Amino acid sequence: MSISGQNLSVVIVTFKSEKVIDKCINSIGSNVPIIIVENSNNQKFKHDLESKYQNLKCILSGSNLGMGAGNNIGIRSTSTDYVFILNPDVILESNTLDELFLASKKLPEFTILSPINTDLNFPNYKVKEMPGEKNSPFQVDYVDGFSMLLNKNKFNNDIYFDENFFLYLENNDLCIRVNRAGGSVFIVPAAKINHGGSKAVDSKYKNEVELSRNWHWIWSKFYFNKKNFGFSKAIIECLPTYISSILKFLFYSLVNNDFKKKIYLNRVSGFYNAFIGKSSWYRPKIDN
Repeated sequence: MSISGQNLSVVIVTFKSEKVIDKCINSIGSNVPIIIVENSNNQKFKHDLESKYQNLKCILSGSNLGMGAGNNIGIRSTSTDYVFILNPDVILESNTLDELFLASKKLPEFTILSPINTDLNFPNYKVKEMPGEKNSPFQVDYVDGFSMLLNKNKFNNDIYFDENFFLYLENNDLCIRVNRAGGSVFIVPAAKINHGGSKAVDSKYKNEVELSRNWHWIWSKFYFNKKNFGFSKAIIECLPTYISSILKFLFYSLVNNDFKKKIYLNRVSGFYNAFIGKSSWYRPKIDN
């Protein structure tokens, strides 16, 4: 079965994303049902979006659950066979969905398809060896989570993203599970999107977001490697960052740079919490 406009839903997880979400929604068009999962209890955000867009439903999660859990809520609320996961700061080109539809006809047994990011500073896939033919869909190891089209029929027991991840690498973890189960992950070069990176949350919260990103970057990296490759691999991958973060914390303490000091203290804390097996509990100090 290939994708059609009637068999596709779009899921977008948001948090303080008022300044970017309209461009994303307008690039999708009005013929595809859109599920917004707002990681807060922002009733005004829900009312404004549902009043403005007839093809949109907004679900309030009640609190900041992170990308993985938010996406799972959205995916499980859809009745279509295919779900297109997008970040709120992603913009589709006019033919993006058409090109994905065409690719799905050529690859009816796909598990995940992804368009390609036009911003070369933020490549959205990883592959061991590039194919000779780069204009046709090609199989990859990972695709980034800001733009993923999922074939729900290929997922057993409604299991999608690992909700232990709050931020970072939940997409890599999903792709690893898909590939290990014999599924397939493809990039579709003819389908293009633009994602400049780190614009999903209002810039006025940038300091809190940056602190949160640094904590979760190292926590998720340790947890991802431990889960998929073993404890020793997690230590090898993360210990150098832990040591350098301690040294940088001491340096910025000496020069009285409080913000940089907090960043590297958060990296130390993220590593320590992952090392002792604690959950990804850190949240940006932003009102819901």
